[in-house]
Amino acid sequence: MDKDEIREMIWDVMEEKDIALFPRPVLGRIPNFKGADVAAKRVEELESWREARFVKCNPDSPQRPLREMALQSGKTIYMAVPRLREEKCFIRVDPNYIESPRKASTIRGAFKYGRAVHPREMNPVDMVVAGSVAVNRSGGRVGKGGGYSDLEYALGREFGIVDEDTPILTTVHAVQVVDVDIPMVEHDVPIDFIVTRSEVIECERREKPNGILWERLDEGKLRSIPVLGSVNSRKD
Repeated sequence: MDKDEIREMIWDVMEEKDIALFPRPVLGRIPNFKGADVAAKRVEELESWREARFVKCNPDSPQRPLREMALQSGKTIYMAVPRLREEKCFIRVDPNYIESPRKASTIRGAFKYGRAVHPREMNPVDMVVAGSVAVNRSGGRVGKGGGYSDLEYALGREFGIVDEDTPILTTVHAVQVVDVDIPMVEHDVPIDFIVTRSEVIECERREKPNGILWERLDEGKLRSIPVLGSVNSRKD
């Protein structure tokens, strides 16, 4: 199966089995799922999570409970601006400057209580949380198809925000853990930990991309993502 086929399979199954939560339909989304809050609590079993002070987290609905939990425990989170459309393309949410972890864990709340920052202003993060449509136990991941999660990671490598050893975690429903090969190319970022409501899966360590693969960026992305110019100016 290719990635598009895997996405379609998971979106269909989650709708048919009534696993999905708002927003629906899940087509084209990182799907929210029943038990996302329970999966978030299970993440606390990981020592690397408990020790993390700075976490880069995706802004999607299924990971909102995890963002709330991070803020409650005093972690600073970074969320990407949708489609990286601003040069200051991340929102820093500091738990010391928020009214409520629950409110600040939403996209709207992050923009209200957080501060837009350029990657050069970010602290190195201790963990990356990624949203997923599907994963397998060897660390393969399928996102919703835009490529932004992988590009955010690549930017992190370029600016020293993440390195090869920074753990990458995702929370998913059990049906999203597939027993098929997931095609992974050189710019795809593998997962280190998969957490469902019933288990924590530690994946085999796989090599991660060490920066932006410019030849794989289409002209549309090069024109629409201002921060890429900052990367080029650092290399000149």
